[in-house]
Amino acid sequence: MLKQVSPFSSLVTAGRELAPHLAAYENDPNAIVLGIALGGVPVAREVANFLNAPLDLILIRRLLIGDEVGSHVCAASVAGARILDDEITLSETPSTPLEHFLSEAVAGLDQRERVCRRGRSPIDVTGRTVIVVDCGIRTGSTMRVAARAVRRAEPKRMIGAVPVSSREGYQTIAPLFDDLICLIQPEEFINAGFWYSDFRRPEDDHVGDLLAEVPASEANFDLDK
Repeated sequence: MLKQVSPFSSLVTAGRELAPHLAAYENDPNAIVLGIALGGVPVAREVANFLNAPLDLILIRRLLIGDEVGSHVCAASVAGARILDDEITLSETPSTPLEHFLSEAVAGLDQRERVCRRGRSPIDVTGRTVIVVDCGIRTGSTMRVAARAVRRAEPKRMIGAVPVSSREGYQTIAPLFDDLICLIQPEEFINAGFWYSDFRRPEDDHVGDLLAEVPASEANFDLDK
């Protein structure tokens, strides 16, 4: 989906423009929206409100450089569930510098998750339609990590959604999702912030406020519907 290129006024307005393009999932009891912190959260909030869907987070902690160029070994929090790449082994009694680094880094991710989610119970995304939202795609590294983490939770379908993407990034990421929605793909991308008049992103302690604005309707969720 392409439109005439013009900057979005803010992350919120970008989310409001993006949301109608996901109308196929409106009032779908199987759908959940996950915003990639931090810039993806205000966008995802608008999508979740429009769809009447639960909203939660993806938090990412890059840990090590992977075998492929530009790849990273990561820890992630997906809707409150910690997901580690296979290369990460945590020791109960770390002794080497690497073991201490991994232990402290994952503990830091857990602490950040508590600050952002404010004690919300984890949401099981297994068998669900998961809509992964970010503010933009440049190289695709962040969306690649998010897609890998969510896939490990075995969703039924995984939809990516961003207001803006580089053309190269879109081509890289699209095969990782069942569908990838993008409003604009400018010929010269520069960076995500270039396409927003106001690119202010929430701090961790404000993310909980955004989550609280979207009702967590898990009590009404029924996989058999």
